[in-house]
Amino acid sequence: MSVLPLVFTSGWASGINAYAVVLLLGVFGATGVTDEVPASLQRTDVLIVAAVLFLCEAVADKIPYVDSLWDTAHTVIRPVAGAVVGALLAGQSGSLSDIAAGAVGGSTALASHVVKAGTRMAVNTSPEPFSNIIMSTAEDLGVAGIVTFAMFNPQAAAIICAVLLAAGLALLVYLWTRIRRFLRRRAQRREEKRLAAEVARTAR
Repeated sequence: MSVLPLVFTSGWASGINAYAVVLLLGVFGATGVTDEVPASLQRTDVLIVAAVLFLCEAVADKIPYVDSLWDTAHTVIRPVAGAVVGALLAGQSGSLSDIAAGAVGGSTALASHVVKAGTRMAVNTSPEPFSNIIMSTAEDLGVAGIVTFAMFNPQAAAIICAVLLAAGLALLVYLWTRIRRFLRRRAQRREEKRLAAEVARTAR
């Protein structure tokens, strides 16, 4: 069961930025920092694709409302990535079944993704754009830091991720009012655009 803390940590991080996790694990494995990373994550083509997608996310994740659209599109991608990475890590070590590792990684990634997406909805209710940049940068640094730390102390990293996940879920409950306000405003904007389009057609 020694790989379980790393699976849990990678799952939590994948729910925030799956491409960063794949990129970091691949680089750590390719450079010999750890033997826990499977060869499939160290392939050059995988690293290139992960790096390109990471750069795309780094930009999209810092733009108000675009970040929420990006999160919506990754509701499936991030949990799947967490499950795949978890299964690969388990297969590399042989200390945990692939199915169990995939379930742990995928469910943890889904939970952290819900926290990330929900928090961003609340942040988007703020009229200024800087909070998005601060949040995105903090998330990127947090993922990089926790994945790096997990290479040397996976148990402590898993505990930190568990605490952050619990705190994030508690915060999400607290911010639910702002999230509902954001959803109402977005629905109102869509209705206004629809009415404006109908008025324009009628005027013609």
